[in-house]
Amino acid sequence: MSDTVVSHEQANDVEQQQLSLDSIWHNGKQYRKGYTTGSCATAAAKVAALMVLRQQVIDQISIVTPSGITLNLNVEQPLIEGRQATAAIRKDGGDDVDATHGMLIFARVTVFESTDDLPQQTDITLRGGEGVGTVTRKGIGLPVGSSAINRTPQQTIEAAVREVIGPLRGASVEIFAPEGEERAKKTYNGRLGILGGISIIGTTGIVTPMSEESWKRSLALELEMKRAAGEDRVILVPGNHGERFVRDHLGLDSQRVVTMSNFVGYMLQETVRLGFRRVLLVGHPGKLVKVAAGIFHTHSHIADGRMETLVANLALMGAPHALLLEVNQCDTTEAAMELIAEQGWQQVYTRIAERICERINEMMRFSVNPPQCDAILFSFDNQVLGSSRPLDEILEALR
Repeated sequence: MSDTVVSHEQANDVEQQQLSLDSIWHNGKQYRKGYTTGSCATAAAKVAALMVLRQQVIDQISIVTPSGITLNLNVEQPLIEGRQATAAIRKDGGDDVDATHGMLIFARVTVFESTDDLPQQTDITLRGGEGVGTVTRKGIGLPVGSSAINRTPQQTIEAAVREVIGPLRGASVEIFAPEGEERAKKTYNGRLGILGGISIIGTTGIVTPMSEESWKRSLALELEMKRAAGEDRVILVPGNHGERFVRDHLGLDSQRVVTMSNFVGYMLQETVRLGFRRVLLVGHPGKLVKVAAGIFHTHSHIADGRMETLVANLALMGAPHALLLEVNQCDTTEAAMELIAEQGWQQVYTRIAERICERINEMMRFSVNPPQCDAILFSFDNQVLGSSRPLDEILEALR
């Protein structure tokens, strides 16, 4: 991450430059991108650590997001108290306004120095404070009882602070959001068992406006570029986790990966239009299980059916009634997956992967020369759960 600090005189120029770089155009209209609560927390922690070391108030800070985009952000309510400093960054969702848009995300950082009287402390500890939710149920990839700070923000916050303080110091970092508890009432956190506040989230650090037509068109443009370059095989993933899994754990060329977001049916139709020969869908069951039920727009505001699909396929395999009832009561796919693993019914994912391809073939049955489709499901700990054909066969066809 960059250690750039920008003056007030430069702020307006930086803001205008960032707007031109970080927007999407569609039909002559500009859709402004924003940044996540994770980026806010990272920037706030970084600038607070800098203020401790410099003993100087800083009013703008630069970070590089996980997606490689540089953000120059204004600092609000900076405060230095000896070896501790506090700073806030205001969340900006761009044109994808959500419940956290406009709220302040704070970081309080205490830096530890080794002295003759104190043992050397080099660890960085991170916790959520006021307004950051607490995880109360299994199934979202974070331990019960922990703060709702997702893994990518955890990593970026620690990396930003470590960059500032160096390897020989330690620090404690508290992320808090005074408006968080009230704002969280407008989110799905309560349904997911995250209580008392918002989540600190974001895998790329950037919020892309989800105006469907402009977003779908931008995704299709990437397909068109790959086809124009002579590529006739493509890997469709819901998001960044899928792309990383393809690259790091399947050993496939990440240049073949295109994000489909929630628009599974639209992107499949585009592969037909463009004449792709093979399509591989790779994703977590939390998204792709919906396709096995014939749901080709996977956003939760369109349809769900995850538990019903899992229950139906488990039942067809002869799973015990007690397991079906337990899965049906789960709020998240991860929670259901834990039950399925505990009772040894993981073969259901192979059945679901096969069913995904059957549903896709049904959707494309009237298309001329549709691509051959395969599906691979993986877990959050990067294990292959199931595939529509033997995994080696699928990978060989894509290499």
